[in-house]
Amino acid sequence: MKQGSLAALGRTDYGSGMARCDFWFDFSSPFAYLGATQVERYTSGHELVYQPFLLGGLFKILGSPIVPLATFHENKMRLALKDQYRWADHWGVPFKFPSIFPQMTVLPLRVVLQLQGADQKRAVRALFDEVWVNDGNIQTEETVRRVLTTLGLPEDDLIRGAQDPKIKDALKHNTEEAARVGLCGAPSFVVDGEVFWGQDRLEMVKKALEGWKPASPDVDTQRLKSAGV
Repeated sequence: MKQGSLAALGRTDYGSGMARCDFWFDFSSPFAYLGATQVERYTSGHELVYQPFLLGGLFKILGSPIVPLATFHENKMRLALKDQYRWADHWGVPFKFPSIFPQMTVLPLRVVLQLQGADQKRAVRALFDEVWVNDGNIQTEETVRRVLTTLGLPEDDLIRGAQDPKIKDALKHNTEEAARVGLCGAPSFVVDGEVFWGQDRLEMVKKALEGWKPASPDVDTQRLKSAGV
């Protein structure tokens, strides 16, 4: 597990027997939390690269609402919220919509950008759990520090490192790269340049890692816009 170079984003060497999946996430997304509980299982035997990015920053680039859920009709909002609990129940994982939503996740994202391997994996899961299981507030340094301390990670170094201009630039770059790659939300998974959006696409991600090439013709988005779709 590692936070890898973006130069070979989602590129797969099938000859080696190991494919690569880039997992794009922000702690502010309930569906990214759900995806994080399962991504290891669906990518087992392949390379998994964590790509933290700022979801609100992506929405700004795309000109989308910062909190899309808040713009839904009540019927759609109700079903979207129910879906979160349904997926949690389907996968047998805990879930509780937090009392503080959305949360500014700049600090925790910068923290996990500094980590690699098993330490990064543990920190990502623990920070997701803090929000979506424990109803915690990872906007605060106090909470992030407590999570890191519990994991036995060097909290002082990581909190201080979050102010390093290189780390700040890395998060900004990842967010801009998310838009360039074609992401529209989180979680997203990239395999061999193919973007899969949503935790409900993990079965497709698994197939793609095994060599599946989905039929994906170019969509005429301008025609759809002109039709009012």
